[in-house]
Amino acid sequence: MADTDFFLPSQYVQQIAGQMTRMGVRLPDWLLQLQRPGLNGELEVQHLSFADFQRLVREAIALTGEPAFGLLVGERLLVHSHGILGYAAVNSLSLRQALQLMERYFLVRTSLLSVQVVTDGALTRLVFSEPHPLGDIRMPVMEAVILTIKNLVDYVTLGVCQVATVSFPFEAPAHADLARELFGCEVRYGGDWTGFALSSEHLDQPLRSGNPEALREAEQLCQQELAKLTRQQTLSARVRRLMLEKQGGFPTLQVSARLLNMTPRTLHRRLQDEGTSYRDILEDIRHHLAVEHIKAGKLTLQEVAYMLGYDDLSNFRRAFKRWEGVAPSAFRA
Repeated sequence: MADTDFFLPSQYVQQIAGQMTRMGVRLPDWLLQLQRPGLNGELEVQHLSFADFQRLVREAIALTGEPAFGLLVGERLLVHSHGILGYAAVNSLSLRQALQLMERYFLVRTSLLSVQVVTDGALTRLVFSEPHPLGDIRMPVMEAVILTIKNLVDYVTLGVCQVATVSFPFEAPAHADLARELFGCEVRYGGDWTGFALSSEHLDQPLRSGNPEALREAEQLCQQELAKLTRQQTLSARVRRLMLEKQGGFPTLQVSARLLNMTPRTLHRRLQDEGTSYRDILEDIRHHLAVEHIKAGKLTLQEVAYMLGYDDLSNFRRAFKRWEGVAPSAFRA
């Protein structure tokens, strides 16, 4: 992930550092050297690169000896930790509105994951995706983010709408029982999606904390923050996000250009200026999703190929062998 595409407010970094301190661990010298006085005069890390963030998470787990470190951080991230997005969610008039706000403005809190609301009959899922591969910090990041957002949903609904299931794409860790205790619901591992599901019947029930005027002001601030971040983000990251939002039907170069309010030629030229192309981004996303689907083992190879836009299984097999050096069937075995 390019640092221009990485965004994480300093208060989240402080929460990680605070949890390390609470567990009796001395903060690494390199992190202390990055601290600068914040607006309130307290020292904080204001500009952390993605590589430094990965290093911090790895060292937090290694130094504390706690593989469930992500869950412990997520449990301590309260509503006020999520800034204007948390405030907007609390003042939403319904749970559906709160979930749609998270889907639309999640980027104002972090670029580590993106969110999509998927309603399928009686269940509605909040599905989290990786715009860029998280690598070996995937599990703690996903555990922290999904737990804190699940707790936010519990807070705004006052427990009326219970989360039914939490799903993770990785295999069950040794601390799976702790995860089930903290989530307070069924937690499934090895799935083909990441996030949580809840009953659709409660989505439109009025929330007691709803405040139309406060919500309007909060959403305007979210729009301003999102516009600022979008301007700072590289074009390739914006194209990548568009593709991840449309998994199973990736937008063409022409459609992507239209969505980004530019001509296909301009989009092609600007991506070239960033050292990439539409085809390269699509290839990278297909590679990443193919590996994840095959690791999960929930779909047949034919289904994976279809989801990634291949109309011929043999074309998918050839592409996968080019990416990983082995056929998808061998990789799965």
